[in-house]
Amino acid sequence: MPDFPAATPRARVRVPLRFHEGYSVDAELVTFHGLADGREHVAVVLGDPGPVPLVRLHSECLTGDVFGSARCDCGPQLREAVERIADHGGILLYLRQEGRDIGLYNKLDAYALQDRGLDTYEANAALGLPEDARDYTAAAQMLQALGITELDLLSNNPDKAGQLRDLGIAVRDRVPTGVFTTAHNVRYLRAKVLQTQHTLPLGELGESQELQELMERNAS
Repeated sequence: MPDFPAATPRARVRVPLRFHEGYSVDAELVTFHGLADGREHVAVVLGDPGPVPLVRLHSECLTGDVFGSARCDCGPQLREAVERIADHGGILLYLRQEGRDIGLYNKLDAYALQDRGLDTYEANAALGLPEDARDYTAAAQMLQALGITELDLLSNNPDKAGQLRDLGIAVRDRVPTGVFTTAHNVRYLRAKVLQTQHTLPLGELGESQELQELMERNAS
């Protein structure tokens, strides 16, 4: 078992969630003492979690979650996750890791570089930042504080499952999210597939043969 301090629940509060298109659900929001990174992450408990809950680790995205930016798929993924988790029973961990944990200002600087032709990972590198700086130790602490040691993970990102397993959380299954394409985010989604092996269906991103050939070359 990895050696990190235990976290404990700090407060629980019932909150009715209402989305712009009319979907609504009641949730329990849980805050914590003792998280490793000292940030104010929140667990959103939906439905009856049961022995093997459906869980999503959702990294904060101000532009996508709040303002509906079409440059990423974060807002639609958040909306989808809430409904799917509520139907199954589980938890959404809302993690304060803006821009793959590079921060909001750096993320917007990276956007400016993407406008010049770099992809999302190349832009981070050009700024001297990691492709993905997220660490999920606090997420594992939150899950353990809620008594969860095994889960189904709602994610296209293999790194999330790998980190949770390394942190002592059993990931029984990784459940893919939907694919939410816009005219502005297809290149972003392609970069996820090519650079960090996200499990997104290539055919739904366009130019699937080209992507398949690139993936095969990267794997060789």
